[in-house]
Amino acid sequence: MQQLKKMSIILSLIDTLKKHGSWCGETHIQKSLYFLQEFTGVPLGFDFILYKHGPFSFDLRDELSSMQADNMLKIILQPYPYGPSLETTEVSMDLRSRFPVTLSKYASAIEFISKNLGTLGVAELERIATALYVTKTNIETDPEKRAKRICQLKPHVPMNKAQEAVNMLDEMFNKFQTIQ
Repeated sequence: MQQLKKMSIILSLIDTLKKHGSWCGETHIQKSLYFLQEFTGVPLGFDFILYKHGPFSFDLRDELSSMQADNMLKIILQPYPYGPSLETTEVSMDLRSRFPVTLSKYASAIEFISKNLGTLGVAELERIATALYVTKTNIETDPEKRAKRICQLKPHVPMNKAQEAVNMLDEMFNKFQTIQ
């Protein structure tokens, strides 16, 4: 996908996440973009690896930094114990206005992901994103085996929370298929 179109999708996702209650820290954006790409199939082309707090893209981190340097995003400091959040700027509106067809094409996917992930906390995002990672990288479909795999990869995640994440992911799959 062309770089400017990709940026317009990222900016639209951030605004839509905010609309659905997310404070848009980098972790929220990372996990939501992972879902947008891997769950809904939006072809953003980011490489994600399983990292400390679930799937993470160093390329996306660089992209977000570049967008800050280009005045498309600004950092909003949050009170302790929260990290900063990211917010779109007026400059970003001009970029997005140039890609109405692209944004329209992916609007329902952006809305779906934002609605389903926007209010989740960092720990919940880590678990559900890891559940998606496990589901996509293993041929195992059994929910209990996927939950056990999450616990193997993330020993700090209790089995009941891993099972909740797998169940939530499966519910999202079911919801998403009804709107397709």
